[in-house]
Amino acid sequence: MRPRPCGIVAGLLACVLLSGCAQSVDPIERLGKKAAHEVSKARSHGPTLATYRRWGLSVPLAPAPKPSARAAPAAGPGLAPVVDRVPTRDKVVFLTYDDGAERDPRFVDMVRELRLPVSMFLTDSVVGPGYGHFARLRAVGATVQNHTLDHPSLRGLPYVGQRAEICGQQDKLKQRFGIRPRFLRPPYGTYDTTTLRAAADCGIAAVVRGRDAGDDAPLQTGDILSGFDEPNLTEATVRLLRRVQAEGFTAARLEDYL
Repeated sequence: MRPRPCGIVAGLLACVLLSGCAQSVDPIERLGKKAAHEVSKARSHGPTLATYRRWGLSVPLAPAPKPSARAAPAAGPGLAPVVDRVPTRDKVVFLTYDDGAERDPRFVDMVRELRLPVSMFLTDSVVGPGYGHFARLRAVGATVQNHTLDHPSLRGLPYVGQRAEICGQQDKLKQRFGIRPRFLRPPYGTYDTTTLRAAADCGIAAVVRGRDAGDDAPLQTGDILSGFDEPNLTEATVRLLRRVQAEGFTAARLEDYL
């Protein structure tokens, strides 16, 4: 007696659901190796020229070279090292943003569409209820780092106060994003030996400062750019990217180099 069609369908469904009956249920893999390879290539391609032009850039950003190893700045015993510029010969600079006051959703779109390697140094009292915005940024590739709980000038504060500011924000970011940042940017760029000791005790790998993105001096390899004080972060970033390109640099991810 022939099996009824419904029995055949049921058998096939059971086969798919049972482990080991099929090698893969990934629809891309089902296309075959050649087709899967083509899809993977398409997924790995960077933004198109049209995408760059839509954001006001006439040519694409050059891809950042892959560093052979992370730089390891020297530090004293029990102290976090201080980094003002990444020691590298690559023609790269790093885009970093402080405080978390900017809420422009277009910035999230730009980071996603251009795959910009950006690092966000967050202050809890400034970010406030806006952590969702930075969760979206993190979801499109931005990294999150520590800029203290309340944005005080750390230099001169007692160890207990500095540790509370740094470790407290480590705990907040762990709670919000499930990660403990590797880097601290001290508010206003000020710090002392107590800051470096408290940072190391809080698990910070480096105290990162940098140079003002509005500084007109020529860019140098490994510059860490920050201090975007203009009201429109998206437009300020586009102008900076044009300058980066004009001076023969490209943007790289700070966490890949340091």
